[in-house]
Amino acid sequence: MVTHSSILLIEDSPGEQELFRLALKQTGLEFSLFAEQDAEAAFRFLEEQAKVQAEVEWKHTGSTKPGSPTSSSTLTSTFPPLPSLILLDLHLGGQNGCDFLKRLRTDARFATIPVVVFTTSDNASDLSLAYSNGANGYVVKPGTFAELIECTTDICRYWMDRNRAPHMIGTPC
Repeated sequence: MVTHSSILLIEDSPGEQELFRLALKQTGLEFSLFAEQDAEAAFRFLEEQAKVQAEVEWKHTGSTKPGSPTSSSTLTSTFPPLPSLILLDLHLGGQNGCDFLKRLRTDARFATIPVVVFTTSDNASDLSLAYSNGANGYVVKPGTFAELIECTTDICRYWMDRNRAPHMIGTPC
């Protein structure tokens, strides 16, 4: 099955989404970026990706002739697999990112996806709450665009290139 690395950014500010997209482009690293503005939309996105991934895996077992319009290669090029990393803003316009994180961690389909809280909050209680609800990392957003590029590079290099998650090696936890 064809896979590639992607990031799901959950950020309620379109301006900040665009800044992250530009910073990612400046890193020279090649990852697909998907962005959602709220927790519900992000969860629906993940559910749709999981549904398509399950269909691709089912078809990949040989139930469909290679080259047919619904072959796994067509589906994977149209619908990428689940993201390799989720960047989650903690404060989503009246929503709490930790609520999304709790929900994500209780769903076996998504429980192993690394989640880095990417927020402006340097508050110790937010940090503690994020980790107690299953965050894998906590990064305070930098103040300048140059720092954002450097931070994005660091995040991507570690979480996308260096870190190994169970779904990457096909071994369930």
